[in-house]
Amino acid sequence: MVRGPIIHEIGYCVIAVSSVDGGVYNSDGLNIPRLFKYQDKTGMFEGFPGAEPISNNEFLELECEMLIPAAIDNVITDENSKNIKAHLILKAANHPITPEADRILSEGDVTILQDILVNAGGVIVSYSEWTQNLQEFCWEESRVNEELKKTILQAYNEIWTRSIKEKTTHCQASFEIGVQRVARAVELLGFV
Repeated sequence: MVRGPIIHEIGYCVIAVSSVDGGVYNSDGLNIPRLFKYQDKTGMFEGFPGAEPISNNEFLELECEMLIPAAIDNVITDENSKNIKAHLILKAANHPITPEADRILSEGDVTILQDILVNAGGVIVSYSEWTQNLQEFCWEESRVNEELKKTILQAYNEIWTRSIKEKTTHCQASFEIGVQRVARAVELLGFV
């Protein structure tokens, strides 16, 4: 099985992919399975047939619905945030947006889903494996994926509800919920 963005597997049109060395773009969409076979063979995206090369700066500033910075921190800054055209940003890397850029984008009506939510899948599945091991269970991959989906959607819905209710950003709502949960855990452990 060829690896590639799950977002493609669920039906989204992926118009650009980038690595630390640059990327490729096709406004009609990239053939993701072929692209990743090409990358496995050559070690890069550059030169992929049917796509034009783009720099990482160009990648970030493409006209698109969703942008997923997934590798490097602080790639979206106060300088380039004004040129971001995506309506939704999923922070798949740790801290890919500087605080000032986050403010600029949020004021410009860009929805930003925080890395503490977007990156949580691996931690959630690790916890699931740990609890299975304690109980000597072995779930099928489909059940693991369903449990993960349920947990992520519940977390997102809580963040979304709070952001609407308090008229705040997803970022602020995420951090408020996180701090409250840690405070509650500390309290339950008797440290307060």
